[in-house]
Amino acid sequence: MLSLFDLAAILLVLAAVFGYFNERRLGLPSNAGLLILALVSSLGLMGLSAALPGLDFPATIRNTVAGIDFNETLMEGMLGFLLFAGALHVDWEALKSRALSVGLMATFGVLISTGICGTGFYYLAAWVGAPIEFAWALVFGALISPTDPVAVLATLKTISGVPKRLEIDMAGESLFNDGVGVVVFTILVGVATGASGEHLTVSLAFQHFAVEALGGAIFGAITGYLAYRMMLKIDDYPVEVLISLALVMGTYTAAHQLGLSGPIAVVVAGLLIGDRGVAYAMSDLTQRYLHGFWTLIDDILNAVLFMLIGLELLVVDFTWQTAALAGLAIPLVLIGRFFAVYLPFQIVRLRERFSRGIVAVLTWGGVRGGISVALALSLPEGPQRDFIVTATYAVVIFSVLVQGLTLEVLVKRVVRPESGDPSREEIAERQKQTGEATVA
Repeated sequence: MLSLFDLAAILLVLAAVFGYFNERRLGLPSNAGLLILALVSSLGLMGLSAALPGLDFPATIRNTVAGIDFNETLMEGMLGFLLFAGALHVDWEALKSRALSVGLMATFGVLISTGICGTGFYYLAAWVGAPIEFAWALVFGALISPTDPVAVLATLKTISGVPKRLEIDMAGESLFNDGVGVVVFTILVGVATGASGEHLTVSLAFQHFAVEALGGAIFGAITGYLAYRMMLKIDDYPVEVLISLALVMGTYTAAHQLGLSGPIAVVVAGLLIGDRGVAYAMSDLTQRYLHGFWTLIDDILNAVLFMLIGLELLVVDFTWQTAALAGLAIPLVLIGRFFAVYLPFQIVRLRERFSRGIVAVLTWGGVRGGISVALALSLPEGPQRDFIVTATYAVVIFSVLVQGLTLEVLVKRVVRPESGDPSREEIAERQKQTGEATVA
């Protein structure tokens, strides 16, 4: 039985080796390169195990990967750090100016996509001869609808030419819609398993949302403000970095214990520290160390996460039915994403300007990642779990490798920055001059 330290050592060593090979030989963006190498390794082990059934070590590695609780590792371990690191680098003033578009996509967009993807999945499953209950189909819709903040922010780092407003829409939506998606997922799993003991109603859903999502946002604002006040009273970068670390772990853990949304709480706390904390509570030296620390944490955990997603292929069971359903799920999710962007933007266009081609880019840039995989793997055992896990895995792999790697080409083809839209280089130069944090 491997200890937690043993597992961490294995994951870090593999991430370092794959990362080195990607930098030396492939030259791909870090998240895509690590995922490809992990997938190739997984396929190689599966082929070796099939060709030489008497060989022990492929089975040993598969059992080791199967022993990793992906849901707990990501949702209870890594997610808080990744969300805080992402929120810390977001321009708060720019995000406020895009509040309507971000808010609509992160809430109504998730609900629209959940309904479309869930309903479509229900009929597609019946069509391939693997019918599942409608409630479980909606569970798939809920877990696959939120864009993954880790995957989206990692993708944004690798492309250039994205207009400021579009970048804020993508980053802001991805930071908030996963918290909303987790709330919807939790409600629907309770209905599907009968654990909730209640029928799903609009009032019940609103109650859960108000308590978890809005409560999490308020709680994150409170803890973030307390941390900001502590930083304001001192000028010692090791202590201030320690405060930020305590803020993430304390906020995420306490929110979970209180029945609030930990992801939303951490995002709000990170936005507050990234705005007021940087502007008023930190010296230049502290800013450099704090941002350097969280950038490093972000890069390391990203590397481990995408490598781990690739290795999870070893524990995904494929049959012709699950493979067919997984293949059909990819265009279904893209259709759901299109309407989740298009419909809210019919409201947004009445009040806010946006760049030409934004619907196409937001649709194709809706990258899914580890959060969807983690939620799928957290489902109880049963035939519905196998279909949902396989379909989720196929969508995530496609979105990271195909959508993520081709997004820059799409941006250059369809987006025409409007007058007054500053470039990323202009923003970075302006923030250097004012001492603000650089937008991720």
